[in-house]
Amino acid sequence: MIVALVDMGSNTVRMNVYECKNHQPELLFSAKNNTGLIGYVVDGKMSVKGIKAAINVLMEYKGIVNHFHVDKFLVFATASLRNIENTKQVVEIIEKETDIKIDLISGEDEARLDFVGATRLIPMDHGLLIDIGGGSTELVTFENKKIVDAVSIPIGSLNLYRMCVSHLLPDKKEKKLMQKRIQDEMDKVSHIFKKDYFLICGVGGTIRAGRKLNQVLFDRADTDNDIESGELKKLLKIIGANDRQALDIILQNASDRIHTIIPGLMILNEAVKRSNGQLITVSDYGVREGYLFSRVLEE
Repeated sequence: MIVALVDMGSNTVRMNVYECKNHQPELLFSAKNNTGLIGYVVDGKMSVKGIKAAINVLMEYKGIVNHFHVDKFLVFATASLRNIENTKQVVEIIEKETDIKIDLISGEDEARLDFVGATRLIPMDHGLLIDIGGGSTELVTFENKKIVDAVSIPIGSLNLYRMCVSHLLPDKKEKKLMQKRIQDEMDKVSHIFKKDYFLICGVGGTIRAGRKLNQVLFDRADTDNDIESGELKKLLKIIGANDRQALDIILQNASDRIHTIIPGLMILNEAVKRSNGQLITVSDYGVREGYLFSRVLEE
């Protein structure tokens, strides 16, 4: 069975095409469009231009999969369409114009799917999982390979940037403003941090970009998926200096996330501090693979 799975995120819209044999997926093809849907949200509502952008990328992907013998073409949306005031209207228009059914998943479901996907690749029995997207952040605590609690907060790397930063990189005042917003949202889900977790499982493009920067700055191997908490603090200090050196480091290693990497890693750092985490292990699997395992292969 060949499955094309589209993840409509707030920052990027990604499509993975998998060949599934014996309940094991093999990635055949991947495409990413930096649509930035959250950038089309005005006064809490998705604009007409945003709806058109979503339609265009879905039609582009629909055209691509015509070159494959695809058994299933599935689309799901997260905070990009979940955290807007006109969700129902937007989903209806997109579905009508593209003739594609959109599965809108809740924040808690997204967190649980993150756990299913990430822990298939990273063998961890207990810890805290964090997925930093463009428009939301999911947090999951787990023990004995089972979920204890799962929450979603409505801030991510892109909407935090849009709310607080006026230029490309944040200045000192803007970083303080971002830190305050992060703390306010995490205070609302403080129960997720009631226990300390030494190990953190990191999911999503922001954290993968952080892994790349960490490998470069601290001379780690390309295959090293770990970030120590102390390294994360140093990394943020280096790229947050708001100077030419910081700009060059980001441009050379995470150019597509130049404006969102600092907000995203600030969210990660706050979660690590609150959980007293010491080691972040980055998983290349996440919500897409969790969706595939839970809602496609198990069926």
